[in-house]
Amino acid sequence: MNKEAVTSQAVSGEGKGINPIGIILLVALWMTVGVNAVFWSKVWRAIDGFNNGNPLFLISLPLFVLAWHFVILWVLCWGRLLRPVLALLLVVSSAASYFISRYGIVIDASMLTNMFQTDVAEARDLLSTGMLVWLLTTAVLPIVVLYRLPLQRPRWRRQVLWRIGSLAAVLAVVGVILATQYQSYASLLRNNREVRLILVPSNVLGAVHSYAKRSLAKPKAFIQVGLDAHQRVDASADGRRKLLVLVVGETARAMNFSLNGYDRETNPKLASREVLSFRDVSSCGTATAVSVPCMFQDLGRRNWKDHYSDNREGLLDVLQRAGVHVLWRDNNSGCKGACDRVPSQDMSHASVAELCSTDECFDEVLLSGLQNYLDQSTGNTVVVLHMKGSHGPSYYKRYPSAFERFTPVCRDNQLDQCEDGEIRNAYDNTLLYTDHVLGLVIDMLKSNDSRFDTAMLYVSDHGESLGEKGVYLHGLPYAMAPVEQTQVPMVLWLSRQLAAKRGISQPCMAKRTDVALSHDNLFHSVLGLMDVQTAAYRDKMDLFKPCQAEQLVSNGTTDNPQPEL
Repeated sequence: MNKEAVTSQAVSGEGKGINPIGIILLVALWMTVGVNAVFWSKVWRAIDGFNNGNPLFLISLPLFVLAWHFVILWVLCWGRLLRPVLALLLVVSSAASYFISRYGIVIDASMLTNMFQTDVAEARDLLSTGMLVWLLTTAVLPIVVLYRLPLQRPRWRRQVLWRIGSLAAVLAVVGVILATQYQSYASLLRNNREVRLILVPSNVLGAVHSYAKRSLAKPKAFIQVGLDAHQRVDASADGRRKLLVLVVGETARAMNFSLNGYDRETNPKLASREVLSFRDVSSCGTATAVSVPCMFQDLGRRNWKDHYSDNREGLLDVLQRAGVHVLWRDNNSGCKGACDRVPSQDMSHASVAELCSTDECFDEVLLSGLQNYLDQSTGNTVVVLHMKGSHGPSYYKRYPSAFERFTPVCRDNQLDQCEDGEIRNAYDNTLLYTDHVLGLVIDMLKSNDSRFDTAMLYVSDHGESLGEKGVYLHGLPYAMAPVEQTQVPMVLWLSRQLAAKRGISQPCMAKRTDVALSHDNLFHSVLGLMDVQTAAYRDKMDLFKPCQAEQLVSNGTTDNPQPEL
């Protein structure tokens, strides 16, 4: 080789080392086999493994996934950004695969929304030594290898040829696979839609794209609801005010409420206070960021769109417009848009020594100072208490030690490292504490019955998976979510005075506790109970309406409309 050729080769970077296409192929191979164990496990079960009967399909699967990863990296990694982008994707893939393998979650735009709307304390609960080891093993070490590999820097013309040629070769392989095995792939994806949401990093990239598209979309026109809302004049004219405390639970699932037949006594306080527990209630979503804003609007789950949380009024706006006093008190990660235009108080870091640490507060803090607010109330009032409830994975942090009745408990945020019984014990203790707080709410309402006609309605935002079928926590897409995440408890306590004033029959309500209800009923039921009239109200969605005096008379029933509580 002459001197000029050597100099030219040195300047162009075309010496020893690996071509960038080779680097991309190596990282694609690692993503195929190194961070997608859960994906391969689910796919293997879905296709019945070696019993599939189509060996060509089995052989083609890893080639197809490798080709898919190669194309993604080929599109994203260019020039001097090759290594930084690959390193970023390795970290993202590692983190995503950790949560998928540990908690059985899937990654989509809704899961990203949950992540971005969580608070520091909730995020800290997810960190662990196991996660650090996972990241070191599946991200940091590959990145070290990536940066130690010698990299060629061919002239741009030659690199373009390499890129075009490699892409053509990969697409040709994909074409042959689809031409010969299309029916098998179509069947796999049609019958197992969730597999695309657990294949990293394409699931993360798809979720980021969808989330960014929503976030950067042109702002929608703000929609007002119930502009005609007004309170009907009370015929009794006795000067008594109505008071509803609406308690929004967190991560409570209906099947673990002893009021609903659970074999453990998780609701002793409520059981002694003559409440009604509705046993067939479904949530609007499987995560707080969806369920909370959705349940406070009149659209229902099927018509709900994520952007409505920011650009559409809900129940509290309508109540406030009608002249009802409204207050939102929060011990969670915010109201997700449901309280943006009404008075609100963040109680999650209140200075109440016996109830709060430096990180968070127990749910009893929601009652701190509430009586002072009620003493100053001059009209009909709705107070919303947004609980921390049973938020995981650190269930043991959600209740004071005095409520650790069920033992031993899981004290590890890596739930798959705990026994199933330990997880259930910790979770049931959170429900026992929620029961205690709800009992205190009812007692407070009873102590105000000289001035108010009172009621408490409790409903959780969504449920929780505790390891059933290897799934933990919540947030799965609704279409594939198990009943543990979508069936929620709903409990009603109604004072004698308010029930009489609204003509609601307790015997009738007691007969309807097994009727199928959902978050869709909340908007209309609260308006009906507070006697707010508006065209947005639909009586068919009001859970009280079938048991009100005029409805009972029109149906020819003889239930006494005066409840005996």
